[in-house]
Amino acid sequence: MPARFFLLAILLFSLPALSSSATSIDEIAKKAELAQNANQLNQAIELYRQGVRQQPSWSQGWWALGTLLYDQDRFLEAKLAFRRFVSVAPKPGPGLAFLGLCEYETRDYDQALKHFRAWADRGWSGTMELIDVSTFHFALLLTREGKFVEALYLLAGEAEKSHSGSLLIEGMGLASLRMRAVPEGYPAEQREMVWLAGKSAFYAASNPPAYPQATEYANRLLQHYSDRPNVHYYVGTLWKFQDRNEDAAKEFQKELQISPKHAPAMIESARLALDDNRVEDAATLARNACTIEPQNSEAHRVYGQVLLNEKKYEETARELEIAKRLAPDSAPIRFQLATAYRRLGRSQDAKRESEAFDLLKDKQMVIASPEEKLGKNPRLLK
Repeated sequence: MPARFFLLAILLFSLPALSSSATSIDEIAKKAELAQNANQLNQAIELYRQGVRQQPSWSQGWWALGTLLYDQDRFLEAKLAFRRFVSVAPKPGPGLAFLGLCEYETRDYDQALKHFRAWADRGWSGTMELIDVSTFHFALLLTREGKFVEALYLLAGEAEKSHSGSLLIEGMGLASLRMRAVPEGYPAEQREMVWLAGKSAFYAASNPPAYPQATEYANRLLQHYSDRPNVHYYVGTLWKFQDRNEDAAKEFQKELQISPKHAPAMIESARLALDDNRVEDAATLARNACTIEPQNSEAHRVYGQVLLNEKKYEETARELEIAKRLAPDSAPIRFQLATAYRRLGRSQDAKRESEAFDLLKDKQMVIASPEEKLGKNPRLLK
């Protein structure tokens, strides 16, 4: 038999099998959908399992299997299904969110954070319900990682929608008090303190801000827990939101008495000193913050701002270049760096930074001051 006829025969014999497989998957999908609509969920799950065993690249089958298992709180099994989904789906975005949720529930927190970041990088896709629950859990894990400002920003978005569940309150309390923990993972004796801070932060982040209620809970927090780290820092930020700068400065000073190496309190104190034209005090505070936390982009940015006020443009540029390296997506850093370059006559560098600023200010990345996160701005991430 000539070679070409031999190959043709192989192809012809293969076609029925391929067609049968495709038909079989279609039939499985229809049966599974009917079972699901009839609330026969275990039968639907088994049918989808059969389908993905037969055709491992069937992304719709992995998705359906994962969502059914997730809805039954079978998170370990659902995690395996979503892991396969994201490996075969052309647009895995929502699957990454579900994978992160399953990993959170099975306490695989590091992997969950990794997948929530990947989901965010792909555009925060999914239904509104999925976006809300994934954003919330992403924020909890950012708190655990020590990204407190970013966590509060995301949690504030939930507060603006008037979501007031106890987990949201706890989440906001943990982030406000800079406690690297998730709601189910911190000591029970700290719950009242966390709850008071969370209620205060919730009311401050409401739309519109309910500052009287936020102040009431902040005062109760001070009354019972004024000797605890980060309490005065949180209250200082709250007073600053309300333009009570003198009161805020006192709270930051009290925080530094309790925690002498509290870099965020130094940064906020430096900002307030600069506003009062106490440039020397601002320089000392900002410089100390940079020494204590050399990887803190805000410390370098504020110190750069102080140096800019002192017209030390070469030093300003060097400091802001460090800040830019640490936080390349920060629009304020790019703006200040462009200003420094212009003062130095470096027009091309200034133009580059100005163009970067124009792009970043529209995107409104999750890099901004606490006031911008929890103050009067609307939620920025879309």
